[in-house]
Amino acid sequence: MMSRVRQLLIVMVLACLSVSAPAVADDAIAWEDLSAQERKVLKPFHERWEKLPPQRQQKLRKGVERWSAMTPEQKQRVRDRFRRWQSMTPEQRETLRKRHKRFRELTPEQQQRLRKRREWFRQLPPERRAALRKKWRNMSPEQRKAFIQKQRQRRSDRPK
Repeated sequence: MMSRVRQLLIVMVLACLSVSAPAVADDAIAWEDLSAQERKVLKPFHERWEKLPPQRQQKLRKGVERWSAMTPEQKQRVRDRFRRWQSMTPEQRETLRKRHKRFRELTPEQQQRLRKRREWFRQLPPERRAALRKKWRNMSPEQRKAFIQKQRQRRSDRPK
C-alpha cells in the first residue's frame, strides 16, 4: 500500500513539475521506447500511455529526467510542497497560480529582489516574522499601499 502511495506521489510530483516544462517534440513515444527507469516511475500511466497526447508524454518523460537528477533533499522539498498543495482549497490553489503568474511576469531583477527579500524574511526569528505578519494583516489597504510606495521610494533613492 505504501509503495502504491509513494508511486502515486511521485507521479503527481512529476505531473506538477512537467506543467512548466515545454514540450520538446510532437512525436508520440512508445512505452517500449522508455528506459527501464522511466517505465518504473511512469508505471501508473502504463495502461493509458498510448492514449496520452505526445506533448504530455514528452512532459512526463522530462519530469522523470528532472526527478532523477534531484538530490534526496530536493526530492523531499518537492514532496513537502506537493503535500501542501494537496491540502489547499481550490481557492487557495487559484490564488497561488495567480501569484506565480504575476511573479513570472516580473523582470529578472524584480524576481531576484523578491527572492532576496523572502530569504531575508525567512532568516528572521519566528517571533519577529509573526509580528511583521500581524502588523501587515492589521493594516488597511490604504496603509499597505502607502507602505509599498514608501519602500519603492526608498529603493529608488538609494545610491546604486
